Amino acid sequence: MSRTGLSEGLQLHWQRSPLAQRWQTLPARDRLALVALSVFLLLVLFYLAFWQPVQRQAQAARAAFEEQRALYAYMQSRAPQVQGRDLQPRASLDPARLQGVVTASAAEQGLVIERLDTEGFGAVQVNLQPVAFAQLLRWIQALEGQGVRIEEAGLDRAEENRVIARLSLRVDG
Repeated sequence: MSRTGLSEGLQLHWQRSPLAQRWQTLPARDRLALVALSVFLLLVLFYLAFWQPVQRQAQAARAAFEEQRALYAYMQSRAPQVQGRDLQPRASLDPARLQGVVTASAAEQGLVIERLDTEGFGAVQVNLQPVAFAQLLRWIQALEGQGVRIEEAGLDRAEENRVIARLSLRVDG
């Protein structure tokens, strides 16, 4: 069936339908009101289904962008401190003493080591029981001061201000 034949068939079907017959019997003023109401409802539907979600997403993207911009500015302001820290001489640690240094410094900081695995010469994997995040940072800083480098860190939130830490440590150098 050709395109014109199809459209003529649909038009003929529409004209015979009860809805089309009811539409034809309405006064012109009522038909105009129904068309206006239909256009209004379509606009409201378009706004609710498309425009409003897009605006929410754009607003969320702007907020995330501003948050990232603030983080970038903070990191830029702290860069001179970090660069200066790299210029300081680092302590060197004998790889054979790594495990002893880790357990001793953890005990000094009040941390409980749940598991300590050797990962080769001069490397260990440490799992800690839940610890205050600030306390963990102090311990990491103390380790770095003794010549230990954090290669990987996995942190899971345990409870308010406490984390479960899994760290891969290696002798710096």
